[in-house]
Amino acid sequence: MAEQSAPSPSNNRADALKLDASMVPERNEQSGLNWLSPKEQPFRLSGFPWFHRDGIYRRLPVSPMHELPPAVDRLANSTAGGQIAFRTDSPRLALRVELAGPAGMYHMPATGQCGFDVYLGEPGDQQYYGTTRFNHAKSSYEVELYGFPEKRLRHVTLNFPLYQGVNEISVGIEPGSSIVAPPAYRSGRKVIVYGTSVTQGGCATRPGMACSNILSRRIPLEFINLGFSGNGRGEPEVARAISEIADPALLVLEYEGNVGTVERMEQTLPEFIRIYREAHPVAPILVISRFKYARERFMPALLQKRLHMKRIEMETVDLFRRRGDGNLHFFDGEASLGTDAYNESTVDGAHPTDLGFLRMADTLTPVFKELLKDELGKAERGEG
Repeated sequence: MAEQSAPSPSNNRADALKLDASMVPERNEQSGLNWLSPKEQPFRLSGFPWFHRDGIYRRLPVSPMHELPPAVDRLANSTAGGQIAFRTDSPRLALRVELAGPAGMYHMPATGQCGFDVYLGEPGDQQYYGTTRFNHAKSSYEVELYGFPEKRLRHVTLNFPLYQGVNEISVGIEPGSSIVAPPAYRSGRKVIVYGTSVTQGGCATRPGMACSNILSRRIPLEFINLGFSGNGRGEPEVARAISEIADPALLVLEYEGNVGTVERMEQTLPEFIRIYREAHPVAPILVISRFKYARERFMPALLQKRLHMKRIEMETVDLFRRRGDGNLHFFDGEASLGTDAYNESTVDGAHPTDLGFLRMADTLTPVFKELLKDELGKAERGEG
């Protein structure tokens, strides 16, 4: 019997796009739809505090009163935390998106970097439905989000990409269908979360799994994500810009992972708090220390640095509280991924997976609700 030759390497290639139809990106050109801009009423746009002034999907002002660090200025164009909410009776819904650039990160899916995902259901009962399927090498796409057989009013929440800018977006509905406003937020006050790549959402597989977006489904307030990947460093210029955001319900500071040195934490944290207090004397502020990194078990110096950083954060909060600031709080984030779950809840030892973000949100939900209970209580009573 003649020997069979080994299959060529080219024949061994497993091309999922050819072998699994569910992996194929959505085809472009969603025909027969009316295209609407979410910049117009009755859509509700959230997460872009300066949109009313600048008219673009950006997380910091285009022309700040104090010059921003260049990297922060560029990262502000990433649309992390942005949301579009509305109700529609259209049985079909599509998106037409023009990005600032294509996906390009090695450890984060394109769906998280550049995609949108959609949740259906009223606030308090928002259920994940799907994520945009698109060619990650391109900077624009047109996709169908859902198609139902019946025409019925549905509450829709769209989460913006976490790591790319969005130049334009249009929402496609069937002719003869309507768009109506979503229910109002419980309160007009905002939860502002400032920090690092973890705050921004690295490395969630899709936008709705960033921690701030998970929390926004549990707490009926507008969340503003001000995570700046690698560049959440507590600069005073950034503190001044954040201070411009009106009606804060809570400011969260979790930038330890980017600040660099213990000395920089000692310098920046008291000054950041002082600057913010000038503009918002009584708004609650929550300082969160970072979770464990996987390598701490093998690198004692890394562990000691984190513990030193945490001590500075605790001592700073304690000092302000002893001076009379009863609305400043500290939360130990060491175990926010679970007591030993940091080994299994990150993509690279430092950035959470979806599981990691869910565990973070589960840890932080009761903390946020406790700090926001007066605000939510006033809203329920129709006060202020």
